[in-house]
Amino acid sequence: MEFRKLGTSGINVAPLAFGGNVFGWTVDESTSFALLDAFVDAGFNLIDTADVYSAWAPGHSGGESETIIGKWMKARGNREKVVVATKVGMEMGPGKKGLSKSYIAEAAEASLRRLQTDYIDVYQSHRDDEETPQLETLEAYAELIKAGKVRTIGASNFSAERLASALAISKETGLPTYATLQPLYNLYNREEFERYLAAVCLEHNVGVIPYYALAAGFLTGKYRTEADLTKSPRGSSAKRYLNDRGLKILAALDDVAASIGSTPGKVAVAWLMSRPAITAPIASATNLEQLHDLIDATKLTLDEAAIETLGDASSWP
Repeated sequence: MEFRKLGTSGINVAPLAFGGNVFGWTVDESTSFALLDAFVDAGFNLIDTADVYSAWAPGHSGGESETIIGKWMKARGNREKVVVATKVGMEMGPGKKGLSKSYIAEAAEASLRRLQTDYIDVYQSHRDDEETPQLETLEAYAELIKAGKVRTIGASNFSAERLASALAISKETGLPTYATLQPLYNLYNREEFERYLAAVCLEHNVGVIPYYALAAGFLTGKYRTEADLTKSPRGSSAKRYLNDRGLKILAALDDVAASIGSTPGKVAVAWLMSRPAITAPIASATNLEQLHDLIDATKLTLDEAAIETLGDASSWP
């Protein structure tokens, strides 16, 4: 397997990241362990999570995903073999949100405890915080890196303007720089990343690890009618894609998949991996069959005709 450099971080990762949002939510602890075992056994190493996963679920308060990953790493004794990316900034309770220096320090300690580790490989700003000066945020990360608690930092859900601003501050001050960006990007959601963010990432060698690689499962072809949305707890998230454009993209995925003996989901992930700015798409799985499909996707190489077919069907105005 060809590993890729994660931006300027010096960290090498396999070309697919496991999305840990499902751990403790739609996947119980024992199944999570089995999925993580299979992922690592197949040669992959990047696991993405966040402190807030899965606060949206009834009875949850956040930290469930990190806790399971921490238990798994402790049980397997494999901390050095995996690259753990987590995030800070989303609301974890009253007064617990944002990217201020004091809150980042507090949240980092909480994540380290849940992960049962003394360092985070990639610590990401989960979303922009315009109420906190970017200089202050970067200074907070500098302290964590100096203390050996964080290896590198990343941004998620940033606009191109704000990402460029943060990168400029890092260059001017010598503070840590965002080595990664985690944007919404897939065959359906193309315009914002391609129109604005891709150029910034390519210019500054920012590693891109897009989330929603399969558009909440829509690009697997699982949801083709309103009735299909009840197939899983995530079905409601796929509803936004169930329109003329979405169905046109699914038809193109069906055509390409049929021509190479594959599946729409595998083709969708392979398309993302082929994009020039992308390091490792993030995708989640709730069972071993889904995970094996994701792993198979990394072995696909799409020819120019396939990429053109998909590009035409998913093009934005």
